Amino acid sequence: MMLCVASTLSSFAVNAIAAVDAKLDKGLAIAKERKLRDSGWQDSKASLSMVLNNAQGESSDRKIRINTLEITNDGDKSLTIFDEPRDVKGTAFLSFAHAAKPDDQWLYLPALKRVKRIASRNKSGPFMGSEFAYEDLSSFEIEKYRFKYLGDEQQQGLSSYLIEQIPTDQYSGYTKQLVWLDKEHYRPLKMEFYDRKNTLLKTLTFSDYAQYLDQYWRAHSMTMVNHQTGKSTTLTTHDIAFQVGLSDSDFSQSSLKRAR
Repeated sequence: MMLCVASTLSSFAVNAIAAVDAKLDKGLAIAKERKLRDSGWQDSKASLSMVLNNAQGESSDRKIRINTLEITNDGDKSLTIFDEPRDVKGTAFLSFAHAAKPDDQWLYLPALKRVKRIASRNKSGPFMGSEFAYEDLSSFEIEKYRFKYLGDEQQQGLSSYLIEQIPTDQYSGYTKQLVWLDKEHYRPLKMEFYDRKNTLLKTLTFSDYAQYLDQYWRAHSMTMVNHQTGKSTTLTTHDIAFQVGLSDSDFSQSSLKRAR
């Protein structure tokens, strides 16, 4: 009798492990497909507005430009330039995302006329007073996470995959992120960010998608809501162009100071 029970428990444990492995494998496969579908666009230039809202309903507007360069076998390079209002005009942020090591990031503050390097342990801090952290501005790379498929759900009226992704960076401000991807195009529709206490911190919602070059989808509206502070930040893309001829020389520390 004891042998029978032990055999049953062992079989149950094996099946449970197999089920978990299957969810991990499916989560990774979905993440790889997401990455594959958004590869090959080369470079882009975009103009956006950033609206910061506080818990009292007050808001402030900023105008920014983002140049991005796709890097083969590594993370993307991006340069964000603030044009308005006057108190942030000329501020520039340079990011070299990486797949297998911490990102390199620098911030140029024109009032101080100096370039500040963002340390790895500080990348969970807020970017320019917004609800986006420095680490949120990195490109999506498979190696940055461990993935698990959690199931299928409806999101924004679309059949979607629900994926858990756990950051591999020891300095990440998140224990996990939940991502809803629509099944047809593998576009992110919603993300939840959980803090180091595993409590829901922020929710990012993507909307107003448009397709470019007959393949690449971009959300023209992204709203990050901080549930713990009541603040939110909305990024709205007004125009974007791909394959405009950007190169490595457009993404250097010296380019920060001459950004106009």
